[in-house]
Amino acid sequence: MIAKLTGTVDAVAADSAVIDVGGVGYLVFCSRRTLDRLDRGGAAVSVLVETHVREDHIHLYGFLDAAERDWFRLLTTVQGVGGRMALAVLGVLSPDALATAIAAQDRIPLTRAEGVGPKIASRIVAELKDKAGAFAFAPAVAAGTAAASGGAAAPTGEASATADAVSALVNLGYQRAEAFTAVHAAAKRLGAGAGVERLIPAALKDLGQA
Repeated sequence: MIAKLTGTVDAVAADSAVIDVGGVGYLVFCSRRTLDRLDRGGAAVSVLVETHVREDHIHLYGFLDAAERDWFRLLTTVQGVGGRMALAVLGVLSPDALATAIAAQDRIPLTRAEGVGPKIASRIVAELKDKAGAFAFAPAVAAGTAAASGGAAAPTGEASATADAVSALVNLGYQRAEAFTAVHAAAKRLGAGAGVERLIPAALKDLGQA
């Protein structure tokens, strides 16, 4: 199994690149974000590789960092999400943005990826919500957001205040993912015990409305 390739970029297509390693060209499928970041000036590049072996083909998927590779692995565990669709998602959302969208249970950003409709986007956020919370956010914040979106049972204390603040911002017209990010930042800044009456103004300030 190929886990990493180091060589020069020989050619770049819409969804792939050819990496020349010692005179051998490897076709590696990559996200749009990765392709845009590849050095095409002849300098050596290293890509992490996920090898998918099927009866009729062997596909290599390449990533410039471990975070994107790890999210690719997670996305392909979702029913109906293959390698190409996972790359499409990673092409429009960075790992951090993807973690935020899933933890916030916001399917809208995912539908910007080619081939990802509302049904698949809903399945992604539903199946990966617990893993996304562990990836990037404190458990209390992730739990609070799940409750705000109708997921887990209603939390208490700090998590409840976080959930209520996110819901309030969504009701004001903000996207759930941006509301989640702003409230999370405000909660971290204000510390444990911050109530809704403090979280909302602080989050609005981050959003440029105060």
